[in-house]
Amino acid sequence: MKKLNIFVLLFAAILFHAQAISGTVLSKEENTPIAYVKVGVEKENVGIISDEKGEFSIDLSKINPSAKVRIDVPGYESYTETVQNFVKQNDRKIYLKEKFKNIQEVKIAPKKLVDKNWGVNTKTKSVMYSVKPELSKDDFLGETALEFKASKRSKIKNIHLNIASITADRPIIMRYTIYNEKNGLPGESILDEEITVELTKDKIIDDAFTLDVNEKNIWVQGKFFVGIQFLKEFEGRLNISAALFRTGYLRKFYGDWKKMTIAAPAINIDVKVDKNGKNEIQEEYDNDSGVSNLFHDVSKYQMEAEQSIYGKNASAGKVFKLKDADLYYETYGEGEPLLLLHGNSGSIRDFYQQIPELAKYFKVIAVDTRAQGKSIDKTQKDFSYKIFANDMKALIDDLGLKKVNVAGWSDGGNTGLEFALKYPENLNKLITIGANSSVDGVDEELISKFTLSLKAMHYENKPEKFNERRLLKLMLNEPNISHKDLNKIQSAVLVIAGEKDVIKPEHSELLSKQIPNATLKIYKDATHMIPFENADELNKDIVEFLRK
Repeated sequence: MKKLNIFVLLFAAILFHAQAISGTVLSKEENTPIAYVKVGVEKENVGIISDEKGEFSIDLSKINPSAKVRIDVPGYESYTETVQNFVKQNDRKIYLKEKFKNIQEVKIAPKKLVDKNWGVNTKTKSVMYSVKPELSKDDFLGETALEFKASKRSKIKNIHLNIASITADRPIIMRYTIYNEKNGLPGESILDEEITVELTKDKIIDDAFTLDVNEKNIWVQGKFFVGIQFLKEFEGRLNISAALFRTGYLRKFYGDWKKMTIAAPAINIDVKVDKNGKNEIQEEYDNDSGVSNLFHDVSKYQMEAEQSIYGKNASAGKVFKLKDADLYYETYGEGEPLLLLHGNSGSIRDFYQQIPELAKYFKVIAVDTRAQGKSIDKTQKDFSYKIFANDMKALIDDLGLKKVNVAGWSDGGNTGLEFALKYPENLNKLITIGANSSVDGVDEELISKFTLSLKAMHYENKPEKFNERRLLKLMLNEPNISHKDLNKIQSAVLVIAGEKDVIKPEHSELLSKQIPNATLKIYKDATHMIPFENADELNKDIVEFLRK
């Protein structure tokens, strides 16, 4: 019996390894290898890209035998076979038949055609679609696309991809595909041949990688999608600029396409089109008067913050350990203590323009809130501003401070309000910058976008985005501070907001009226990004308010 068991185990092992299939994809007409072919399983997130010699190896050991293996590349007819039959083949040379190319001449009077650019043009470095193969091979081999809708027949001349940054040890091999539309999602490729390119840093001009496809004779009308996929692993990272709250489309290999409303990659195209032709998708976003006007591009400040010492200064930084969190903070200057609290998903470095100035007058204690910056949260529960306020109380107790001033931006200001209510004996003065006491104080369009984003993140259900989901949920559910509670705050409070803030002007006014000793200041033409864009004025106001 023991020998029989060994035989069974040996047979099972052989069968398992037999599922790891290797082969070569060739052109039927030319009998030559086809490079970078997609080999995967339909409706599954399982797949591999062949190398430049058409060679591949794919593990099918965990796949249902009745599932379909699919092999395709633009310009060739697709190959499909059941996993069961595919595994049985001895000679795994897969021959693909070249598609018939439609070279019918298109006659359009040149005088009626004009040049236009459609798509996402942002070159921001603060919102990005990040490609880093070492993080997740499944995600790396996935595909992302942007939707267009041409009202008139149009010819694509150039495809642009806006690059925020690139660090790669070799040329990045990527493929463009133009898809038709099926049930509101990318359908089949309309290309007669593949468009595979090598992206290198020297080919990026003015933060954009441009590909001339004029001679490929690509004509489109109605809904279509421009997709990008990376074909070969590399060491490093590619960051593509992205537009916040624009709709993009994602899929993992041959998996189903999913609509994502969080952000869309900065893909844009030059087209030749009738002078009355337009991209109707783009017009929908242009006519959406909401969120895009509420946030300016602050990538310049983000880059400066990253390059500063703040948030990573070993000589000024310490870690305060709680039972369920590790709080990272940095201390600068001498004098009356001032606690600086950043906004949602931010960190100490966001105050890179405030810390050096405020440290001339105060003992500045800049803190990374739990699960943000370098601070760690060890729980699985939902966040609340009360929890953050409790953290600040525990920190100042550990530092032996009886009273502190607090300056909080956005979520930091909300935490400041909760701190004022729960620990009034420990608060001297409070400055809130773009804070709110209730969710209805935030622009409705922004709340709507956050709600859609949270749904999309729940649908993705990526473990690495657990904290991001909790932070987004926090903004949708809190704070919930009543007028009666605001009346209880006895400390002097300076309420600051931008004239074009995502916090409604009437809500900032309400805060100043309901808090007995509050003063309101609205910064003219300012947005929610006051610590970045209005740093000098903010620093001056904080110093004057605290030194009264």
